[in-house]
Amino acid sequence: MKAFVVSRYGPKGLEPAGAAEPLVGEHDVLVEVRAASINPLDKMVRDGEFKKLLCYSPPFVLGHDLSGVVTQAGAGVTGFSVGDEVYARPRDLRIGGFAERIAIDEADVALKPTSLSMEEAAAVPLVALASWQSLVDLARVQPGQTVLIHAGAGGLGSTAIQVAKHLGAYVATTAHTKDLDKVRSLVADELIDYTSQSFADVLSDFDVVLDSLGDASLEKSLTVLKAGGLAVSVVGPPDPEFAKQLGKSLLGPVMALMSRKVRSKAKKLGVRYSFFFMHADGAQLAHLASLYDSGALRPVLDRAFPFSETLEAMAYVESGKANGKVVVSMA
Repeated sequence: MKAFVVSRYGPKGLEPAGAAEPLVGEHDVLVEVRAASINPLDKMVRDGEFKKLLCYSPPFVLGHDLSGVVTQAGAGVTGFSVGDEVYARPRDLRIGGFAERIAIDEADVALKPTSLSMEEAAAVPLVALASWQSLVDLARVQPGQTVLIHAGAGGLGSTAIQVAKHLGAYVATTAHTKDLDKVRSLVADELIDYTSQSFADVLSDFDVVLDSLGDASLEKSLTVLKAGGLAVSVVGPPDPEFAKQLGKSLLGPVMALMSRKVRSKAKKLGVRYSFFFMHADGAQLAHLASLYDSGALRPVLDRAFPFSETLEAMAYVESGKANGKVVVSMA
């Protein structure tokens, strides 16, 4: 079958290639992919940034979320039938959305939101799960709390704003001048144009910060938290709790060293720091589908590329020009 495969780690390691047909296990569904989404995580996995934590062995098919139609169900599958329209973020070490077909554990799959097209549905599993898990499961955001979400015009930021508002939080966000109208349409309460303002100069006493930008932004973010507040980063550095999440406690001391600087600064300021890495969860996707269908959440897309132009889609996302999620379509 046609696929885009990481043949070797590195910026030029992804290429079109033939791939073996997926093996369908007892609890798997075989999905004919209709659309797949491009994520920064795809670049990081392609370049080998997680190769010591997620042991992929090239060649492997890339792609972390998708939509499609079930064409086969394993003997032990109880929740899905042939013909079901689904969406998913397959679990780590079983990714492969950049292909014509993929076998996915049914626990990672949910029925597609009926109100969304295949392209829209493919755009949301990873960012929706990341937003929900970071703000609900980790930060436990409550109505009336204050949340700062960086990069509000991006794929994760635009979804996290909506989730935080759904939870009843007061939401501030950072964005470029050209993106302010877009972010305003997501009903963020406070907009900071980072080209003319420093968020650290205008915000204070926040309960939660969700950072997706990196070290400089993260360190400043610690200063806008109230005592006991929590800064969550999706781009690192990883902390010892992440080693536990991976089931690799021996890496705890290494991750403690990697995050020592930010954890030390957080402690001095009387706040908390946590690295976050989302996980597959079909039950949560089913709940999120109901939020999309009710209108509480909506996908934010930049554009769709033909599947044959997956490399171009990856390059476009890496250029930083995307204003929302980018998908590749089999249509």
